[in-house]
Order: sequence, then C-alpha cells, then structure tokens
Amino acid sequence: MLARVLKYRWQYVMILPAVVLLFLFNYIPMAGIQIAFKDFAIGSSIWSSHWIGWDNFAFIHDEQFWKVVKNTLYISVLKFLFGFPLPIMLALMINELKHAGFKRFVQSVSYLPHFFSWIVVAYILQSFLTLDGGLVNDLIVKVGGEPVFFLGTNEWFRPMIVSSGLWKEAGWNTILYLAAITTIDPQLYEAAKVEGAGKLAQIRHITLPGILPTISIVLILSIPSLIQVGMDQIYPMMNPANQEVADVLDTYVLRNGLQQGYFGMATAVGLVSSVISLILVLSTNTMSKKINGEGLW
Repeated sequence: MLARVLKYRWQYVMILPAVVLLFLFNYIPMAGIQIAFKDFAIGSSIWSSHWIGWDNFAFIHDEQFWKVVKNTLYISVLKFLFGFPLPIMLALMINELKHAGFKRFVQSVSYLPHFFSWIVVAYILQSFLTLDGGLVNDLIVKVGGEPVFFLGTNEWFRPMIVSSGLWKEAGWNTILYLAAITTIDPQLYEAAKVEGAGKLAQIRHITLPGILPTISIVLILSIPSLIQVGMDQIYPMMNPANQEVADVLDTYVLRNGLQQGYFGMATAVGLVSSVISLILVLSTNTMSKKINGEGLW
C-alpha cells in the first residue's frame, strides 16, 4: 500500500485540494441533517436544540406539498425527455461537419449560453416575452394576433422553462459526447465505407455503440435531477400569476425554510429528496450494468 502511494504521490497531491473541498462542503455540512429531527430556531445551536422525532415530516400530509411534487415531476420529466437526447443528436450533427473552422464556430456558439447565469436568461426571456414591448408579442400583434401573457400563463410556463433549459445547456452537454466520439477508431468508419455503409448506418452501428458507455454514465448522473429541477432557473421566472405550476420542491424548501423560518421542515424535505435521489442513482446504475455492462461502479 505504501509503495503504491509513493508511486502515485504526485497524482494524490493533485487531487488533494478537490478531496479537501469535498470534505469541507459536502461531508461536514451533513451534520446539519439532524435539524430535520429537532426543534431548531435562529438563535439556538444545532446541538442544543430539542429532539422532536418525526414531527418535522408532517409535510407529508400537506396537500400543497403533493402539488409541489407533481409540479416538480412534471417539469423534470419534460426536461429529461427533451434534454437528454438533444445533446447526443447535436454532437452527432457537429461531428459530421467537415469544415474545421465552421465546426469550431458551431461548437462555440452552442456552448456560449451555458456561461450565462439564469438571472441573465430570465431577463432575456422577460424582455422578449413581456406584454408591453416584448419582441414576441410585437410580432404577434403585427401579424394580426392577440398578445399573450407568457410570463403569467400556466400553460406557457412549463414550455418556457424546458425550452430555455435546452437553449442554455444542450451545447455544453455535447462536450462529453464529442470527446467520446474522438476515441472511436477511424478505421471502423473506413471499413464501413468499403462495405457500402452510408452515414446513418455508420452512426447507428459505429458511433452510437462507441459512445454508449458515456451515454450510460450521463444517464445515471441525470436521473437524480428528476426531483431537482433547479431553483436558480425556476425562481427568477416565478410570480403569483404562475406559482400554481411553478412551485417546485426547491422553491418550496426556500419559501418554508428561509422565508418563513421552518428550518426543521425544510431540512426534512431536503433529506427525503436526497434519499430518493440516492435510490434513483443506485437503481439506475444497477439496471445499466445489467443491460449493457456499464456503470459508475
């Protein structure tokens, strides 16, 4: 063991900062989980608060909580159904571009929205979709239609969230797939051409099987997001007019925990969400290994 550590000592030194950060910001804060079982309030410490058992989990009987769960699953499933395959298809299309300069341009343009914060994206959406002076509504009026209250209509909120998420992250998520495609042996494509295989046949029988391990890993890591749709995206776009469909688990925890001071209940909701995420990861990893032999561990 010591000989192995000495042999790879510089590799261990390189990963040491990441391990320290992981320990400080992911493992030490887990001590706060006990708030879910305590009567905690501002001014008292975690350790001195009284144990109250499962009282903070009474939200399970709250009708509003189940509405929030429904909204969360609805949005997350839509984001997953559209957001998971789109980067794969985009990577396949970018890979087929022959002109190196144009290929780099397309990659750069598709990556760029990832670096915008969700606050900036929310401002862009509001500028385009607002009733008064919004570009989209101005075009609708000019073609003889009636302006649409996109930002305050329940029917438009979910499509707006899903489409903005695709625009922002699809290009960035192609990086892993493009990197995986570069590891495929070019001789396989040459042999396929000799056998008369067209582009679609090459993609189906060479490219997709070649990146399947990467797809499996990304799938496993994506499954926990089914109950974590992202407060940073939802909260800037939420208002009283669309709150009925916009309120998700993340905003529910924020509203009850920070704004109303129910820290124990908010921690309990977060704990339940984390446990469900863990179960989803373990289940998806097991199924992936049984189906194609690939998994995270």
